[in-house]
Amino acid sequence: MIDPRAGDVEDDASSTKQRKLSAIAGSILAEISIAKFLLAWLLLIGLPGLLLGAGPLILTAWLSRVTDKVATLSGLGSILLLGLLALVGLYGLRPLVRLVENNFWALQAIAVQPVYGLFREGLSQLAEKRLSPNSDMNHRAKRRSATALAAGLLSSALGLSLFALAWPHTQWHGTFADLANPLRLALPAIANATVIGGGYLAYASLLWAIADATMPQPLALSANKSGSGGGTPSRIAHLSDLHIVGEPFGFRIESGRAGPRGNDRAYRLFDLLSKEHARRPLDLVLITGDMTDAGRSSEWIEFFSMLARHSELRARTLILPGNHDLNVVDRSNPARLELPASPSKQLRQLRTLSAMAAVQGDRVRVFDRATQRLGETLAERVAPYADLIRSFADQKRLVRSTELAELWANCFPQVLPPAHDHGLGVFLLNSNAESNFSFTNALGMLPTEDLKALRSIMDQYPTAGWIVGLHHHLIEYPMPVASLSERIGTALINGSWVVRQLNPVAVRLLVMHGHRHIDWIGRAGPLQIVSAPSPVMGARECDESCFYIHDIDVSPEGEVGLVHLEKIRVPGKNPVVA
Repeated sequence: MIDPRAGDVEDDASSTKQRKLSAIAGSILAEISIAKFLLAWLLLIGLPGLLLGAGPLILTAWLSRVTDKVATLSGLGSILLLGLLALVGLYGLRPLVRLVENNFWALQAIAVQPVYGLFREGLSQLAEKRLSPNSDMNHRAKRRSATALAAGLLSSALGLSLFALAWPHTQWHGTFADLANPLRLALPAIANATVIGGGYLAYASLLWAIADATMPQPLALSANKSGSGGGTPSRIAHLSDLHIVGEPFGFRIESGRAGPRGNDRAYRLFDLLSKEHARRPLDLVLITGDMTDAGRSSEWIEFFSMLARHSELRARTLILPGNHDLNVVDRSNPARLELPASPSKQLRQLRTLSAMAAVQGDRVRVFDRATQRLGETLAERVAPYADLIRSFADQKRLVRSTELAELWANCFPQVLPPAHDHGLGVFLLNSNAESNFSFTNALGMLPTEDLKALRSIMDQYPTAGWIVGLHHHLIEYPMPVASLSERIGTALINGSWVVRQLNPVAVRLLVMHGHRHIDWIGRAGPLQIVSAPSPVMGARECDESCFYIHDIDVSPEGEVGLVHLEKIRVPGKNPVVA
């Protein structure tokens, strides 16, 4: 007979460990809501494309009208009209330019840059399948550089093809007569957007490929190395991907029946961590995302129940958002779509933000974009919105969702400042890309403005060292993977660019992340990277898992060094099934 505690095939519906990617994709095609899919496509790609392509037509129509009006006047009247039109242009066209710019970058993130990433990772997978499992890291790094160049050429060729196909249908000059009949502009606007996107893909793909091929490829390091400062190192426990579930016998989305049931392993993990803290005190417990399996309230309740048992750990804990905390639309149905304007996504963000405020709100500060310096604490930032957040959580109205739209972005990066001039600070970043589809929930991207904020804050503390905490991999590591699903859409879409931006200050940084549950320590050029295994995922109830405690040192010049690490083993436990 069926024992429900042991699970069944429905618990594997979204599991990439139990089902092939093609099987999950087939289920999605069979079950997806076509109406929602078309509407989501229109809002995410169609409408931004139309606005991007129509921008030049609207601008030239306005300039044409200005020229005609000025030509009919002379003397003082002409001067006054020019002044009036200049004011209108200054304050009226600025939103148009900003709208066109925002839609360009939206299309770039959704439909352009992922094309290059897909080619790069697909070619890497094919190339590495031909390598011997015993191939050294240098050989893999060289192969990865070559596939990056090939991906750039293919992406560029695709972009040029789109450019050539759309160019005959473009129109770059508009009139007010055209604007009076917007349907006439639809085809030229789409063609314009295709030309802009295709041209950008052709140009940018080559730049991305050259940069990826010439940048230092990631290489693994020895686990322990000499410190750089000679002082007392900070002792930091690095956890990630706990995937807390809300049911005593619940299975995880990703692992299904191949992983543990319930949260017993996670409870034992915190018990072990508490013993380690009693043996030798910890300075921080950094959890780099995916605290929950699907961002549901019941899962957050379980997470806080674990912390409540260990107040000494909670006072040292820092958390940041993972894709499972934010982007899982439906834990049992990967085909379910969420419209871009859906308040449900924002509700998951606000649950996560509330959790961060509860755990670290009085200890971390947020960046003030007006002054370009560290500002108020996270608790102070969210306090004015507390009633609005509670009201939104109670009613989930779209009007309130609009009012809260900017709060989430304005709460990052979060920063734990160093205790002294030569101390160790922590950046907490949100690396999750916007996703409206459970199947694409793992995509990651770091906003440009967050990296600018990071550099500005580092300038405020010129001799401090920093941990950069985020959820996603910066780049793929030179190690074999079993399937394409393990690498597509798991590293940051703009990860190579992020590495290049961080390299000038890399000696003062240590990047710590999770996401893929890979146990790896290495470098990408001078940038040190620590990838955390999941102490919960990827292990059956009877299997052993692990996490690490790192000793991290900072030199008088702010250089960060990994001094030592301890591997803490979480023993397995035979499941009790009566």
